[in-house]
Amino acid sequence: MPASPSTARAINDRLALRLLQQEGPLTAGQLKKLTGLSRPSVADLVERLAEAGLIGVVGESGEQRRGPNARLYGIVADRAHLAALDVRTEGVSVVVADLLGAVLAEASVPITDETDTAPAVERAVALVERTAKEAGVERLHTVGVGAPGLIDPATGELRDSTGLPEWHRRLAAALQERFQARVVVENETNLAALAEQRDGAARDRDTFVLLWLGHGIGAAVVLDGVLRRGASGGTGEIGFLPVPGTGGMPSATGCEGGFHSLAGAAAIAELARPYGVVASAVEHEPHAAALVREAVFRVASGSAPVPVSGSAPVPHTAGVVDVAAGGGGGPRSSPRPFGGAASEFLDALADRVALGAASVIAVLDPGCVVLSGEIGRAGGEVLAARVRERLGRMTPLPTEVRAGTLGGGAVLRGALLMARDGAQDELFAPPER
Repeated sequence: MPASPSTARAINDRLALRLLQQEGPLTAGQLKKLTGLSRPSVADLVERLAEAGLIGVVGESGEQRRGPNARLYGIVADRAHLAALDVRTEGVSVVVADLLGAVLAEASVPITDETDTAPAVERAVALVERTAKEAGVERLHTVGVGAPGLIDPATGELRDSTGLPEWHRRLAAALQERFQARVVVENETNLAALAEQRDGAARDRDTFVLLWLGHGIGAAVVLDGVLRRGASGGTGEIGFLPVPGTGGMPSATGCEGGFHSLAGAAAIAELARPYGVVASAVEHEPHAAALVREAVFRVASGSAPVPVSGSAPVPHTAGVVDVAAGGGGGPRSSPRPFGGAASEFLDALADRVALGAASVIAVLDPGCVVLSGEIGRAGGEVLAARVRERLGRMTPLPTEVRAGTLGGGAVLRGALLMARDGAQDELFAPPER
């Protein structure tokens, strides 16, 4: 059946708004060309959207002619304001942005394990309040929150998870109460995948797996353009994946003994020690990321590694890790033409990462794996190439391995994209009849 006039108008309005979102300010003539609508129809929708306060004239085009086609129309960015939070076990980061996602202010605050639940929640909420005030924002329309742990698919709330602070679960309700805003919560790794797909390494992929390498380890699964969360919200909890070489097995209450014990930040830092890779810690990132970055620098520059003080020098021999025999405690002695302990450390790390990635590939066949998080970004193409080469030998399924481009900032970027999408869906919806 043909659409009714009101439905057709609503469809055209949404199309025009999406084009203005994607392309930036456009003239009426450009909207006519991109939508395929007639000139009168474009004139009508421009008038409707302007009256609704959603678009306005933001400038003049370079066209040397008179009339409305010379006017540039754009979405009214201050029609609504957004906040995005990256909630970690050690603190919170926040950005406040306009409806187009342009950041107006940002800040972060540490929250230690010793902080009680109520003061921790108040500290996080107060941070959002201060940041909004700094941005000159009086009211928040939507707040996007990225947090570790499982999101209940029925309620959209963080589930009670062992090892995570209680204040994480209390935060969403406190934000809703303080700001009277729409609050949306999503798992941090899923948000990183959203950010890498929109603005990062997976922009040309509808199907891929993002492997998060940070303090913890996790995965996000995007199939045919849709983020898959699973029946209980637990898709991608690969820290619990049983793998050889850990000396134990994970349990329902903890991932020690699982893949986390091979590829989590603490395990990577321990792995670096016998190879003599040392680095100064960097604030707000796992120490393992600095170690991996240092190893990549040494490989790129060809500089010799310096042994850890008090330890024996590490021989410049191969670093093939016998994962099944203990997860790679140090280098073994089969020579390689591109020797160097830093290279051996990265080889050993790639062995571990490929072990978990191969299990995911065998089940999902995603065609592409993005190494994200602070450690994934620190390893860059050097680590990605090593993982790619190992997967080529471990699985018959062709798989690209790409280095994420957004690093630890992917979660905050993803939370902002989620908030922006939610606000625009609501504001751009046709009025109820």
